[in-house]
Amino acid sequence: MTKTSDDADLRAALSAAASDKPILHALRRQPLPAPPVWLMRQAGRYLPEYQEVRRLSGGFLAMCHDPEAAAEVTLQPVRRFGVDAAILFSDILLPLAAMGMELEFHEGHGPVLPRPLAGAADIASLLPVNPAEDLDFVGAALKLTKAELPSGTAMLGFCGAPYTLACYALEGGNPKQQARVRGLMHNEPALFRQLLDKLADVVSAHLRFQIESGADAVVLFDTWAGDLDRDDYREFAAPASVRALAGTEGLAPRMAFVRGSMHLLDEVASLGTEGMVLDWRSDIGEAFDRYGDRLALQGNLDPTVLLGPPDLVRERTRKLLAKVGGRPGHILALGHGVIKETDPEAVAAFVETARAAGSA
Repeated sequence: MTKTSDDADLRAALSAAASDKPILHALRRQPLPAPPVWLMRQAGRYLPEYQEVRRLSGGFLAMCHDPEAAAEVTLQPVRRFGVDAAILFSDILLPLAAMGMELEFHEGHGPVLPRPLAGAADIASLLPVNPAEDLDFVGAALKLTKAELPSGTAMLGFCGAPYTLACYALEGGNPKQQARVRGLMHNEPALFRQLLDKLADVVSAHLRFQIESGADAVVLFDTWAGDLDRDDYREFAAPASVRALAGTEGLAPRMAFVRGSMHLLDEVASLGTEGMVLDWRSDIGEAFDRYGDRLALQGNLDPTVLLGPPDLVRERTRKLLAKVGGRPGHILALGHGVIKETDPEAVAAFVETARAAGSA
């Protein structure tokens, strides 16, 4: 069977499965009585049931590699809050491990790559990846999760964008300063593009594999590209993201998230995705005015609001919804991930306010 016929079969299967999933209708900018709602990092450390699975599994990476544990924590917020999407419990750095980089997670400090890339030889040594073999546990977790989801709940996959993966691969840990990344980018731009191209091809294959494994839509997370100015984003990060997204065009809706992207919204809107995720610093009403006729928009309540009382959560969520004004194509979400100190009751208030919008 040819790739073209495989794609046609995949599109047909996904189209049939999308009929009762509100988030997929929103990504197609179809009118809905209320915005669908979910949260980035909704399966995570703020939930006591997550902490218990993590303790029994032996840690974060062990959960990522255990399809049953990953499926369980993915399902927890769906059961507790009735959100409209489950996003697979996994990590954006797993493709780097599949490419041959050592990956560790240190409690309280996050991911560490003990031997970061140091030059052309290291970049050349990065392995090609066949996700069906090298990341098979991701596909297994997707299938287990989807089998347990309510019929109206969408299954989301995700991957880190090439620029963000390059940041971790070169810095070896938290890339907040990005000194090695920017040094390579400015001093050896051809080599930096070579790295981005390698990463983009792996990201593309990983996103496609997740769609083939049951993801109804996928999210491309570019956590660190918002630190670039417009010229560098256009020259380096954007082309790599476009390359990463090309292999999934027409198969399933795609969303792009660039944290701190207020100065880059025109560029992010031009990546070719069906949806754009706004962080909490962007005005969602203005974004709908500019992009709502061609893109679905997700967001974008400040995650720190959920550290406050439920009444504040409801008030600020209603204010956000008023800015949107019921325009089609809105997915209600936070402007970044749930903070670990968040009270689950605040998440419940957020979801309940979205539901109430449909009966107002």
